Amino acid sequence: MSRYVYDFFEGNKDLKDLLGGKGANLAEMTRMGLPVPPGFTITTGACREFLRTGALPAGLLDEVEEHLRLVQARLGKRLGDPADPLLLSVRSGGKFSMPGMMETILDIGLNDATVLGLAEHSGDERFAWDSYRRLIQMFGKTVFGVPGEEFEGELAAARAAADVTTDADLGADALRDLVGAYKKVFAAHTGRDFPQSPHEQLFSAINAVFDSWNADRAVLYRRQERIPQDLGTAVNVMAMVFGNRGPNSGSGVAFTRDPATGRRGAYGDYLPNAQGEDVVAGIRNTMGLAELAEIDPKSHARLLSIMQKLEQRYRDLCDIEFTIEDGTLWMLQTRVGKRTPAAAFVIAAQLVEEGLITLDEALLRVSGEQLAKLMFPSFDTAAAPEPLTTGVAASPGAAVGAIVFDSAAAAAATGPVILVRRETNPDDLPGMIAAQGILTGRGGKTSHAAVVARGMGKTCVCGADELEVDAAAGTLTVAGRVLHAGDVVSIDGTSGRVYAGPVPVHPSPVVRYFEGELSPLGDPLLAAVQRLMTHAGHVARLGVHANADTGADARRAHRFGATGIGLCRTEHMFLGDRRELVERLILATGTEEREAALAALLPLQRDDFVELLAAMDGRPVTVRLIDPPLHEFLPPLDELTARVARAEALGEDPGGDGRLLAAVRRMHEQNPMLGLRGVRLGLVVPGLFAMQVRAVAEAAAARLAAGGDPRPEIMVPLVGAVQELEIVRAEATRVLSDVPGAPPIPIGTMIEVPRAALTAHQIAMSADFFSFGTNDLTQMTWGFSRDDVEGAFFGRYLDLGVFGASPFETLDRLGVGELVRTAVERGRAARPGLPTGVCGEHGGDPASIRFFHDAGLTYVSCSPFRVPVARLEAGRAAVDTGPVSDAR
Repeated sequence: MSRYVYDFFEGNKDLKDLLGGKGANLAEMTRMGLPVPPGFTITTGACREFLRTGALPAGLLDEVEEHLRLVQARLGKRLGDPADPLLLSVRSGGKFSMPGMMETILDIGLNDATVLGLAEHSGDERFAWDSYRRLIQMFGKTVFGVPGEEFEGELAAARAAADVTTDADLGADALRDLVGAYKKVFAAHTGRDFPQSPHEQLFSAINAVFDSWNADRAVLYRRQERIPQDLGTAVNVMAMVFGNRGPNSGSGVAFTRDPATGRRGAYGDYLPNAQGEDVVAGIRNTMGLAELAEIDPKSHARLLSIMQKLEQRYRDLCDIEFTIEDGTLWMLQTRVGKRTPAAAFVIAAQLVEEGLITLDEALLRVSGEQLAKLMFPSFDTAAAPEPLTTGVAASPGAAVGAIVFDSAAAAAATGPVILVRRETNPDDLPGMIAAQGILTGRGGKTSHAAVVARGMGKTCVCGADELEVDAAAGTLTVAGRVLHAGDVVSIDGTSGRVYAGPVPVHPSPVVRYFEGELSPLGDPLLAAVQRLMTHAGHVARLGVHANADTGADARRAHRFGATGIGLCRTEHMFLGDRRELVERLILATGTEEREAALAALLPLQRDDFVELLAAMDGRPVTVRLIDPPLHEFLPPLDELTARVARAEALGEDPGGDGRLLAAVRRMHEQNPMLGLRGVRLGLVVPGLFAMQVRAVAEAAAARLAAGGDPRPEIMVPLVGAVQELEIVRAEATRVLSDVPGAPPIPIGTMIEVPRAALTAHQIAMSADFFSFGTNDLTQMTWGFSRDDVEGAFFGRYLDLGVFGASPFETLDRLGVGELVRTAVERGRAARPGLPTGVCGEHGGDPASIRFFHDAGLTYVSCSPFRVPVARLEAGRAAVDTGPVSDAR
């Protein structure tokens, strides 16, 4: 038969799976000899059984009664004793801290008889009636769903009748009357009297705590924090101690260090003559711990001593809840405290200095997600007006600028601008690069705008569907308010809020440090970041490359610590003024015209590659041959059709538009993602890949001649069969041999088609390296078109739990991840030592990097802005061998 109940003295802090975080930590404090009220914990297993069957497990109530007898014997009190009653608290406590998400009920055991005994025994009638009204309120709200506003209304009426401003000023008679009013509220909403049986109160409270695991707010919180939904909560039953027993009593919350900055020293709040719920509810102004030292120096000194012991025991920032009852200090809870990203880094470095943890452990106390948050600018929210609207917080940060509605205006602007679009497309890239931030009326976290913005470290708010964007008229309308091109807006990519006018922005000192603009000397945060990043670099096995297409991107990636370029997307080099040359290539009607267009592109490509190779001198630069369909370089079909129709209606010659329209119609595909792109272009368009290969080789030769150390690599996209790669490789080899002074240049392939992963043993025989294009591999494995499905049903899938996270944000380990493992294993079986990397968006995702480390990849590649995040996560993956301190 399963055991479901453990006394506090039977557990320890390592039993969080069984006892939940709160129960395990209460047990640990009990083992340490700290003043913890007696009690017991009902396990998470009991909750899981309750959730499965809808009823308390068989035998549970008998176990509860058995452990209750032990508590009664220890205290010499009995639950329900009308003369000197034992009162209990019932609190939730899952494995991971979920503050305020589930339920607590205090003062269980009070009824019409025991309240009189409590008043007599304590000599404080006011305290007894105050405790009784609290029980009715918490029990009614938690167990029976009585609206809290009903009780708050009666409480406000009682204060008004007594002409007082706080609950603490209500006298015994007023509180006795308030109990009567609360009972009427309870009966009106439940159809029954408030239960007078203490055991019924206890068992109902246990039921309610189990039920609260699936409360909407708890489910949402777990989804946000990526806490598994099937863990269940423990229930902690503890003898009550009373902070509301008079001026020598009170309750408080304390931290062993400042959770906002990491600064050493005790921080916290204390509320005299109050129970713990009053402190966290904020219903009265609290005092600091320094003021507690003045009114109760003995308890304050004892508290500081206990806090020091707990921090030494847990080797981390501790969050503590305590109560003082008539001058006696009691510890009600401790846990590893939540902290800001800045505090996480500072505290981790401090604990290393103090000898409490190693540098390896310090790496596991911080995360790439926290570092990313430190790298974005932020608004001074105290100075912000009411937001115009709120969209999807797609890329963190704060951006202020004048509204522009098209890419050209953004690129031409002389001051900061916000690019506002219904949605973005690849043509908007120059404007996105130029803009301070991007705001769209459509799309979500995996839309084009969001993905590109995150990659560039640009602030982005997507899917603000209240926006009416009229680019032609140059207006943006929100709830009847019209903004025009040139008007200033502020967008918050962390919260999704959009403001009219400028909001003050704080630049990120961490980014300025990575850029070399700030020294870490004298700054605790920057010193901590430097120390932990340095150690991450020492222990990491994974290299961290950058996705970079320009010299500026490559230089920034180098400053941020990239070990090379893992993806240069050559198609980005064909935008802007060069689009006309691509159009000439597409419209060429014969060999001569096509070769002329390619010859015009060659020197431009060569100069691009010279700049990249110079920026990454001595480090690999992987150049992907052109990947997207050629029609993406032409105007949209509907736009061309309208222009040609308009010209013809006016009796005019459509000229070049007519030829472009014919070309677009000729190249039109129902599903371009699965059409003529990638390696297929190289096999169908003569000379296209050869021109790019020659440009790479000539750039490398030029860098060698200039005394550099160029290390280019050529990557063939979208290969599905080894025969495709063999044909391209043969042509590339011929071209390379024709370029005097060119160094040896490896030729590899992207693995982004499931068939390529499954036939990796064949492809490896013709590839010098693999690089996983996990964006397309995810699309093709799931059968998703990213541009379509995110807005159509991803939100519903996330709500239903089909996804824990979008597979375009965090790698799908079971599906796409298995293909990656398969390709690595089969490729290296055929070609031992085969270098393997990843160059999709997942290369910068903290949760995915651990998988790539475990799968044995050689490197990850991500946007320059995410390089520090990936470097940190690569180090963490190398030292992560098991559970670490939970600071969720």
